[in-house]
Amino acid sequence: MPGQSDGWRLLSRIFERQWLHLLLLIGLLGAMAPALRADPVRLGTLGGLGTPVWIALAIIVAVSHQCYVWFCWRMQLHGQLFTRLYGDRGFPMYGAGFAALALARLATVVAVAASNRDTLPWDPTMLRLLAVAAAVPVVYLFHSIQRYFTFRRALGIDHFDPSYRSRPLVRQGIFRYTRNAMYVFGFLMAWIPGLWFGSAAGLVVALFSHAYIWVHYIATERPDMRRIYSQSA
Repeated sequence: MPGQSDGWRLLSRIFERQWLHLLLLIGLLGAMAPALRADPVRLGTLGGLGTPVWIALAIIVAVSHQCYVWFCWRMQLHGQLFTRLYGDRGFPMYGAGFAALALARLATVVAVAASNRDTLPWDPTMLRLLAVAAAVPVVYLFHSIQRYFTFRRALGIDHFDPSYRSRPLVRQGIFRYTRNAMYVFGFLMAWIPGLWFGSAAGLVVALFSHAYIWVHYIATERPDMRRIYSQSA
């Protein structure tokens, strides 16, 4: 039946490579398990919650954030869900949800580090200098996005607005060094709280966050980019 086959085709496109997302997430959590059980990582409290609780919240928010982006991108790309329901308000509505989850993601990473402060056996001054050093490419990235790339494009406007699909790749600013600057440099932001607070748990969560964003790239963004830009070629 045509209607049934169309439905299966839509589902297959929405869930394209999400089996890999799940597999890599399970593998990443499994690889982190020994570190999460280490005593220095479990020390401390913040706001009445122990560090293990903050770690769990940080992981839950990170997974929720990336699943939200996957669902919104794929439903819009293959079903035009947001623009059909909300018209021109579709992208801003998606963007508001993205921003809320991104801020929650950063806040939980900071909370983990603050809860578990001073658990690294290294000189605090050196760690804070490393935190400042990590902030430099992050600031340059945001400058490059604002000046050359635009935040709309960074949030995935090409899933919503076909006119963006014919625009050239950005090669200015930090993007001259890598096309994946947001993954390479943007997630250095996750390392800053752990370094600043000297937190073992903060660095473990930063490692998870930085590795997990590449899962999003492999399982969601790269397949979408191939589909979007091959169609517009």
